Amino acid sequence: MRKSLPEQVFIVCNSLFMVLLCAITLYPFIYVLAYSLNEGTDAVQGGIYLFPRKFTLFNYQYVLNNGTMQSAYMISVGRTVLGTILGLIVTSVTAYAVSFRNLPGRKGIMFYLLIPMLFSGGLVPYYIQLANMRLVNTFWVYVIPSLFSIWNMFVLMKFFMGIPESLRESAILDGANELVVLWKIIVPVAMPSIAAIALFTAVGHWNDWFTGAFFVNNIKLIPVQTYLQRMLMADSLGTITGTQQGNSEAVFRASQVADMTLKSLKTAAVMVGTLPVLCVYPFLQRYFVKGMLVGSIKG
Repeated sequence: MRKSLPEQVFIVCNSLFMVLLCAITLYPFIYVLAYSLNEGTDAVQGGIYLFPRKFTLFNYQYVLNNGTMQSAYMISVGRTVLGTILGLIVTSVTAYAVSFRNLPGRKGIMFYLLIPMLFSGGLVPYYIQLANMRLVNTFWVYVIPSLFSIWNMFVLMKFFMGIPESLRESAILDGANELVVLWKIIVPVAMPSIAAIALFTAVGHWNDWFTGAFFVNNIKLIPVQTYLQRMLMADSLGTITGTQQGNSEAVFRASQVADMTLKSLKTAAVMVGTLPVLCVYPFLQRYFVKGMLVGSIKG
């Protein structure tokens, strides 16, 4: 069917607007990438917008060879993988349990879960609680407090409630228990929604800098994002790599690059901390979109 002139004009204008929006969204990433691939001494002159003027990989070599950065990467990868897996298990089991409409005391349980979702005790009581649990300044402060997400539980619960009850009943008649039903039937059917929740959880773990900044003092236990936050706020690289570790060699190395601007090094560190999420997200995006769409329809 041939489109009318106003429809054609709208399609052209809409396409141009989307192209412009994509360009505006991508340009900060391209700018940071170009700056990170440019020599630091040359970057002082400015004028770098789309492409590096003097290409170099020194910034990435320096960042990746930094012991603190390597340790931070291991902490971030460990907390993201472990936190996502354990969080999905706890959240999925809870969501499956409260998805039964005839669950005894279900209304009271739902009301009880709504309270901490809407109200918070504050930072100081939260810190006291973590200290009493002996989680402060340990790796488990990244994992245990975030094992259960009430919002994610509600999303999964609405999806589970939309699955036909006959599937569960047939499996129960065949001798399966609730855990087998959850693992063999519910989880495969709800995989799009679970993948979307997994993406939410993993990105939240990877991007979290607050926990490492306020609840961890050991430089060897901070994640990548906390390290980047300290680097971006620091006046010199020695503030992070040398002074906090008491490492004179690191201070000397920082002084060697003091004659060049630290902006190139900082942008390289930002790229190193951002690339993992950018590489993983395209592969999970279809599950994310499908899970949110199906969840909203079933809800």
